[in-house]
Amino acid sequence: MKMKKKPFALIASCVLLATMTACGAGDSGGPKPKSAEGKTIVTFSIKESNPFYQVVEKKFEAKYPDIDLQIQAYKQMGEKWKSDEHRQYTKTKNTEFLAGKGADVIEIGSLPVDEYINKNLLVNMSDLLEKDNSINKSDLQMNVLNAKKINDGLYTMPYSFSLRTFVGDGNALKNVSIDDKSWTWQQFIDLSKNLIGQAGKDEKLYARAAVPKDFILYELVIDSYNDLVDRTNKKANFDSPLFVDMMHQVKKMYDDGIMTEEAAKPGKELFSYMDIRSPIDFVHVIYPSFNNPKLLHKPHAEGQSGGPRFFTAEELGIKSSSKVKDEAWTFISFLLSEEVQSLPERQGFSLLMPLNDKKLDEIQEQVKSGTFPPLDGKAVEVPDEALAQFKQFARETSAASTWDVEITNIVYEESVAFFAKQKSAEEVAKLVQNRVTTFLNE
Repeated sequence: MKMKKKPFALIASCVLLATMTACGAGDSGGPKPKSAEGKTIVTFSIKESNPFYQVVEKKFEAKYPDIDLQIQAYKQMGEKWKSDEHRQYTKTKNTEFLAGKGADVIEIGSLPVDEYINKNLLVNMSDLLEKDNSINKSDLQMNVLNAKKINDGLYTMPYSFSLRTFVGDGNALKNVSIDDKSWTWQQFIDLSKNLIGQAGKDEKLYARAAVPKDFILYELVIDSYNDLVDRTNKKANFDSPLFVDMMHQVKKMYDDGIMTEEAAKPGKELFSYMDIRSPIDFVHVIYPSFNNPKLLHKPHAEGQSGGPRFFTAEELGIKSSSKVKDEAWTFISFLLSEEVQSLPERQGFSLLMPLNDKKLDEIQEQVKSGTFPPLDGKAVEVPDEALAQFKQFARETSAASTWDVEITNIVYEESVAFFAKQKSAEEVAKLVQNRVTTFLNE
């Protein structure tokens, strides 16, 4: 039987893309890897094994008996990381991935996603998600997934997320009008000064207490991370007025007594920035600090958003040269299923809104019935409107907190000299710029 000849242009384009992505839908050319039992092998590279992945592996293979999911963990549970080993892991995985090697599915972590996208090394999962009828898209936290898109494509997939919330003391702020959706850091400083002044010296208030200067700088750097770091072009912008002004602004807030590194007396801190890693943390983290918490948008620089931010523990990507992209997507899709999203081993907020709402409603019912465990021996009161506002925060969060630990560590290490008055802000900025530039080009 004679084969029909394919148009030359189509053949040429397939040859050109063979090492990057499949020609058309489906998997890259060549036979799919098989186990001794005849199952299709999908390899999954992770940084460190954990109970969640162990449970998922068993459930996935039970549901899809024709697929052998092989998890490749760099570290087993409980193994300690040696000094600088995190950095070595990142370099090793990056070299491996750029060479077109490695697992079919990989934890992206701190790897340079932008570079992989520019080199067509990752599968765009947007169309795969859209066409997957096993997923109810109306239940998905699309606000989170849309925020993770790069160049209108979804190249990494989280399976949970956490919230970074700014919280104020509702009792201290009850007579204050705050347009928190638009307030800047300077407006925050002015408001704090006013409230501290009204309290007087005998009742010393602080906007923030027991927070090191470098941690506040760390928060500001994360908020402006995309203006300071360009991973795609491997450029840094720390030797700029933006970063220099950040350092001066932080120092002035402490010099003026608006913030302190010392602990304040109970009830004497006006605001706090909190990581809410699960629905129950809405009570466990916020209410021990404020008995009448007020959820707020965070102060921000001009032109930025202070809306509720989120961060993800891990995100997964599919290697575009994988021979089993269809099966790899089946695994990613499985992680978004209600079966997996409901697992107690999965940490963080679910990617399914109904599950988050259900958990928060259960917490509220426990609070109302008096069955919620007391905090510090006291019963917790959570007003319905506070719960409703928190639900809305989770639904509307659309700003991803993205940063590289290596870079924020450099900022921390070098900024200590400025806050200790050993070096000028400009000197520190130049040192940070040089170190970050070296890191980006390694």
